[in-house]
Amino acid sequence: MAVIRMAAGMGIRTEVDNAVSTHALTRLLAWLSPSFPVGGFSYSHGIEAAVEQGLVRDRATMIVWLDGILRHGAGRTDGMLFAAAHRAVLAGDEAGFAWAVERADILRASAEMGLESRAQGQAFLLAIRAAWPLDGLARWDAVIAGSGRPVAYAVAVALAASLIGVAEGPALTAYLHAFSANLVSAGVRLVPLGQTDGQRALAALDPITHRAADAALAAPLDDLGGRAMAVDWTSMIHETQYTRLFRS
Repeated sequence: MAVIRMAAGMGIRTEVDNAVSTHALTRLLAWLSPSFPVGGFSYSHGIEAAVEQGLVRDRATMIVWLDGILRHGAGRTDGMLFAAAHRAVLAGDEAGFAWAVERADILRASAEMGLESRAQGQAFLLAIRAAWPLDGLARWDAVIAGSGRPVAYAVAVALAASLIGVAEGPALTAYLHAFSANLVSAGVRLVPLGQTDGQRALAALDPITHRAADAALAAPLDDLGGRAMAVDWTSMIHETQYTRLFRS
């Protein structure tokens, strides 16, 4: 969104809110790439059980299922916690960041959902420390350690994005896009769908992803929570599913 600002004696100039430098952009693209070693390919977020139950059986039903996740499930909850963590880092608010770490760890409906978030979050920061050292990261590592909680994936990405100066809007939208792309990839393998149908699904989800990010950024933290109960149920029954390709 362009913002027009007037400076005395300087005329009118246009600034673009949420602009991302090319240097920060390439970092974020690398970190949210399927090649980044967080193991995202091994998680389906309950989609494997949804396919087994016949709830997701083609491109149309997969889009509806992922729409629910993005707008009412982890997309909403993690989106709100992503924003809280990002804002806390920018403000230097260690207590606020620790609050986000704690809530992001406990707000999981099943053991597998917790594993999915926790394992990817820890792997993300491990890779960042090893290959992409960031100024100021040690301070927030200490806050995470002091919380006694493992860091969730959304909070870990929010932390790194904040430290490189990517504004909360683009950072969260990129995170949710990567999240939905990973779930589409799982659906393509499980239904199964062809690669073209997978891209059609991702294209259909693109505006939904943007709306989910906008809603999460605007929502008050008092309203934290989700209502994707069918997703929670499929995650729980996946824990005892007889044959499984995915960890969640």
